[in-house]
Amino acid sequence: MKGRRRDTREGSGDRTSAKDTEGRQPTLTMQEIYDQTFKDILEGEIVKGKVVEVGADSVMIDIGYKSEGSVPAREFLNPQGQLTIHVGDVVDVYLESKEDSEGLVVLSREKAEKIKVWDEISKVHEKGGVVQGTIVGKTKGGLIVDIGVRAFLPGSQVDLRPVRDLDRVIGKTFPMKIIKLNQRRGNIVLSRRELLEEERKGLKEKTLATLAEGKVLRGKVKNITEYGAFIDLGGLDGLLHITDMSWGRIGHPSELFAVGGEVEVVVLKFDRQTERVSLGYKQRLPDPWESVTQRFPPGTKVKGKVVSITDYGAFVELEPGTEGLVHISEMSWTQRVKHPSKVVTVGDVVEVVVLDIDQSARRISLGMKQAEPNPWDALEQRYPVGTRVEGKVRNLVDFGAFVELEDGIDGLIHVSDISWTKRVKHPSDILKKGDHVEAIVLHVDKAARRISLGLKQTHPDPWKTIVPERYRVGMDVTGKVVRITDFGAFVELPDGIEGLLHVSELSEGRVNRPEDVIKVGEELTLKIIKLDTDDRKLGLSLRAYQEAAREQAKGE
Repeated sequence: MKGRRRDTREGSGDRTSAKDTEGRQPTLTMQEIYDQTFKDILEGEIVKGKVVEVGADSVMIDIGYKSEGSVPAREFLNPQGQLTIHVGDVVDVYLESKEDSEGLVVLSREKAEKIKVWDEISKVHEKGGVVQGTIVGKTKGGLIVDIGVRAFLPGSQVDLRPVRDLDRVIGKTFPMKIIKLNQRRGNIVLSRRELLEEERKGLKEKTLATLAEGKVLRGKVKNITEYGAFIDLGGLDGLLHITDMSWGRIGHPSELFAVGGEVEVVVLKFDRQTERVSLGYKQRLPDPWESVTQRFPPGTKVKGKVVSITDYGAFVELEPGTEGLVHISEMSWTQRVKHPSKVVTVGDVVEVVVLDIDQSARRISLGMKQAEPNPWDALEQRYPVGTRVEGKVRNLVDFGAFVELEDGIDGLIHVSDISWTKRVKHPSDILKKGDHVEAIVLHVDKAARRISLGLKQTHPDPWKTIVPERYRVGMDVTGKVVRITDFGAFVELPDGIEGLLHVSELSEGRVNRPEDVIKVGEELTLKIIKLDTDDRKLGLSLRAYQEAAREQAKGE
């Protein structure tokens, strides 16, 4: 739609209303009248005009000049793409030119709006005022903000603390302060931080005026560290140390608090000179340890939750703020607990008995096994001395073998109670782990939780029965060398009895090393030279046997 030129040709040569030298008004043409009427309107200024026609692509506006101006319709669209103009509306437009090549007025609605916005922004800047800005995008070093025109918000001016993720503020609207403006270059720099600092300063002064030790305040969790949480009390931060968060045990402040959450705290200490504030959270409630002995006297059976496990035991929460320790030795009557995690896990609800309370040290000793009957109390009745029992060899040690009689109940066969006849250096000489054996109960010590067993006692003592009947000093016997030592060799006789063949009894001559004369596994005929059934000693001699054989040969 082109602008329409007003017709000024009619009477263009006539003169009207102008006085001549005789006092008459000279006649002016229509062109001269328009030129005089609009001589004060300058190009590059904003003027008012009336909408005379609205088309699909353009809007005709009459500013009272000799011709109308055309403005693109898109300059009157709202964000939804709808026209916001109607015939008869009066609008501000920018006069770019009074006359183009076709003699038409050149107007711009868009430039008029931008100029008006810049004028308003300049006035706000001069007065130190505030503008509302919507963050529309991100650029190098900061953000792009729409305040009617595009402006720049540096990353350091977005908040009181550096914002790592600038994307999260895009699309949000905030009040901001203009800290730099250059209209010629179209450059505007904003700051949100300055407004926040001013606001925080005001809040801080108000908070300081009312702050006092013992006062209960509401604040917002600003930051969380391993040792505590910083609480914003209103322009002033206070430290809530982890030890002042709960009467009970907590591993990390994040177990109770989250950044941004509101919390009620007590002012524990306030240094007005340094403006340092120490806060407490647990102090809002009475100290549960003050009445712990009344609530949990020793002997009380109670259920609690396992909240922590260490190498030496498990901590059990009896109620919020009150915990006790179940030592590893108090977990089971029968099991040999290597680590508490083999018995309980964090979160388990267990039944315990209060064993002892040290109120000053804030310690409660608990027992898990005491909540159940002690199987050792009835063990003497179940396993009286002399009882023959069966079990599996669970473990071998230097001094004996542990035999499992029932779940968690072991008996010990000492190395000296393994054999009547053999000199056992280590249980592995006779037994191995996993063997099923029979044994005799020798002794039950309930206090020490020990059962002594005997393997050799399952058979009669050959030194009391067989030896006195079958062996006498001077008789010849045949046996096998089973062990060689520096001082001689042990020889096993047919009944399992072992005798000592001393090195001095190996030969008439001097023998430095027994293995030079005999070997393990070799069968020898020997003469008994000593027999002591009380001390279980049987002395043998190869030399005496050989001498007797030679004498016998001579006699024949």
